[in-house]
Amino acid sequence: MGTLFVVSTPIGNLKDITFRAVETLFAVDAIACEDTRRTGLLLENLLHHVESKSKPKLVSYYEQNEAQRIPEIISFLKNDFSMALVSDAGTPLISDPGFKLVRECLKKGIKVESLPGASSVLTALTSSGLPTDKFFFAGYPPHKSGHRKTFFENIKKSQEFLKTTVILFEAPHKLIKTLSEMKEALGDIEIVLAREMTKIHEELLCQKISIALEFYKKRKPKGEYVLLFNLS
Repeated sequence: MGTLFVVSTPIGNLKDITFRAVETLFAVDAIACEDTRRTGLLLENLLHHVESKSKPKLVSYYEQNEAQRIPEIISFLKNDFSMALVSDAGTPLISDPGFKLVRECLKKGIKVESLPGASSVLTALTSSGLPTDKFFFAGYPPHKSGHRKTFFENIKKSQEFLKTTVILFEAPHKLIKTLSEMKEALGDIEIVLAREMTKIHEELLCQKISIALEFYKKRKPKGEYVLLFNLS
């Protein structure tokens, strides 16, 4: 049987990729990726780092076609071909599709190797100044307002028993609404907002929610955000 390689790619700066990741991406028979165009551009930028100029086949793999793709990929791997799994940026499976494929591979006795690399979660945490001994990654808050309220209330309750730094993702068009609902549920707490990490316009804001809300009411949020806080 072949091997499924879970490969981390840069979250911004193209230099943030390991030698092993580059070698693997050009050694496998195919790459399963969220956006074939984006992964294709990454491979083009990495070509000068490898001797072989041949690029592997790119296969689209995202939430909407995941159920269809998994049997195809399993069959591919069973025929002694190797495949890499990548996301658009960072470490695959973290708030991205992929865990169902990994689970199915393990059930079928197919080897899975995960290659460590860039992660927006860890990059934000280690630059936040917040405690790093324990952290809780909660992904994206729910879409519906009522569900988000319950979500933040449950986080608050959990922190009574286990004090951790909490890490969330949020999209720019939802940031102001999410911050407002966080303030209602958690109070006007200190938060850290990380944006465009490893890029030219990297930004890290450490302030109370009320100040962050005033800031973003004057300046439209742009880019994906990592939001961190600690209630202890």
